[in-house]
Amino acid sequence: MPTAHETVHANGLEFAYLSANLSGTGPLVLLLHGFPDSARTWSHQMPALAAAGYRVVAPFLRGYAPTEVPAKGFNDKATLVADVVGLIRALGGGEPVLLVGQDWGAIISYALLAAHPELVRRAVVMAVPHPAEVAKSMLSAKHAHRSFHWWFFQLPGLPERAIPADDFAFIDYLWDYWTSPGFEDAAHIAGIKRMLAEPGVLPATLGYYRAMLDPAMADPALEPLRALMNRPIAVPTLALCGSDDLRAELMTDQGKHFTGEYCFELVPGAGHFLHREKPADVTRRVLAWLGEA
Repeated sequence: MPTAHETVHANGLEFAYLSANLSGTGPLVLLLHGFPDSARTWSHQMPALAAAGYRVVAPFLRGYAPTEVPAKGFNDKATLVADVVGLIRALGGGEPVLLVGQDWGAIISYALLAAHPELVRRAVVMAVPHPAEVAKSMLSAKHAHRSFHWWFFQLPGLPERAIPADDFAFIDYLWDYWTSPGFEDAAHIAGIKRMLAEPGVLPATLGYYRAMLDPAMADPALEPLRALMNRPIAVPTLALCGSDDLRAELMTDQGKHFTGEYCFELVPGAGHFLHREKPADVTRRVLAWLGEA
C-alpha cells in the first residue's frame, strides 16, 4: 500500500490521502473511511480497483492524522460533505467520481449524493442506514444499545480519558463488538490506536458525534447545503451490510429514499467492517457495481 505523503488542499484544510494508479486514465474512485478507522482500511480494495484501471484515492477525513487537525472549526455533517465536495473538485479533474463509503464515510455519502448528485456517477454505501432510517432506530432499545457510543461520546471530558486507557482498550472493544466472531485485525487496529494518540485527533473524531446530536455545533454558514442533504437520492447506489451487523435490518427497506437505481445486498458472515472481514466478497461486489458506470 502507498503511504500517506500525498496531500491536497480542500475546504480550507490540508488533506492527506493514499492513492493508487493516479497516473492512469480511468475514472476516479474516492474511498471514505469511518470510525474508529482510517484511510488504510481500504488496503484490500485499493490494489484491486487500481488493477481494474481505476484511479483510486482514500483520504484521511478531517481531524484524522496525517490530515490537518484544525485547532478550531466545525465537525458537523454539512462540513464533512463540504470537505468531500472540495476533494472531488480538487482531485476529480472536473469529472464526476465513483464514491465508496463505510460507517461515517457512508453517512457523508448519503448526504453528498442528495445534495450534489452531479458530482458522483455511482456509489456504494456500507454498514450504515439512510439517515431517515437511523432517526427511526433511535427509538428502538436494541439499536440505542448498539449505538451506545453515540451517547457516551456526548459526555464532556470522560471519553477523552476512557478511550486511551489501557492501550486504547475501548477501540479493541468496539472492533470486537462490531465484527463477526473470531475476526482479528490486530495490525490494522494498532495503527488506528497510534493515529488516535496523535495530538488533537481524538477530540476531533469525537467532535463528529457531538455535532451529530447538538445542532448548536453546526456551521451556520452551511445552512443552504444542509437544506439539500435530505433530498431523495438519484445517483445509482449499492448498499452493503454484513449479515452479522444489527444495522442490516435497518437497511433492508430503505429503497424508498432513492429515486435512481438502487440495490441492497447482505454479505454473509461479516459484521460492521465487512470490507475487511470479507475483503474478496466485498471487493467483487464493489467492482461489479462500479463497472456498470
